[in-house]
Amino acid sequence: MKVSNFLSAAALAVSFVSVTAHAAGTCPNDGVIRFGVEPYESAQRMLPVYTDLARMIGDKLGCTVQLYVATSYNAEIEAMRNNKLEFGEFGPLGYVLAHQVAHAEAVATFAGEQGKPATYYASIVTWPGSGIKTLDDTKGRSFAYADPASTSGHLFPAFGLSKNGIDPDKGVKAVYAGSHTASFEALRNHKVEAGELNSEEIASAKLHNEFDPAAYVTLWKSEPIPLDPLAVRGDLPVDFKARLASVLSSLDLRQLPEADQKFLASNQNPELKTVPQTDAAYNQIRDLVSTLHIDLAKL
Repeated sequence: MKVSNFLSAAALAVSFVSVTAHAAGTCPNDGVIRFGVEPYESAQRMLPVYTDLARMIGDKLGCTVQLYVATSYNAEIEAMRNNKLEFGEFGPLGYVLAHQVAHAEAVATFAGEQGKPATYYASIVTWPGSGIKTLDDTKGRSFAYADPASTSGHLFPAFGLSKNGIDPDKGVKAVYAGSHTASFEALRNHKVEAGELNSEEIASAKLHNEFDPAAYVTLWKSEPIPLDPLAVRGDLPVDFKARLASVLSSLDLRQLPEADQKFLASNQNPELKTVPQTDAAYNQIRDLVSTLHIDLAKL
């Protein structure tokens, strides 16, 4: 599926759940704060977890939090650009674009070991019997990306291919699956010969007993990537923005139900809490965008 076709089909429609807080607080937007989340997993898996997370955030803010699980990475960015979100969780590449066009400001992220901001990695894999032995063998083969605006599902695999002399757009038969889960399923069911597979999707598949290490061959692996930021819209009232940033950067996710904790821990968040994060942490993503000559406006 071509990028242009993908984006033209990516409407701003989103799924949403309203979560009413029980505490009192001063909130903009008539008391309703809208929280966007990128579709890095299936909505069926994400919705119950993020509904509980939205409730936790709302209780701490004293606001009603309305959850939006976006239909695409691009849809979430467009929603913030059109003032339909007050804050959101973005992928690193999506955040860089959201910062550029929607005034998103990173304030928090999920914690890894020793309370530091967590990282994850991207990889390019194939499966035994595909006929692909090396990265060079992916030339001309079907290749699954997740989403055009995905960091580990597009940007880093494209970089890995490019560094090895393969045009990431024309050198492989690119297929945009729509999400990491969809990309994984395409690989798992041998519908593509190679593709992206990040460490978060591997951990999630293990949690659901869907991952067999022997069924995949790793051809390339990235350096550590900063995890998704929680970002606020820059034009929020100053006092509220500071209060929201404080809440987002100090969440204790161990207060969530056990099933939620397992889901979040499987997504590179072993400490089950959030910590402060800055915009500068994503400069390496900007450097990669520059290296690949990617026009963010066309994503």
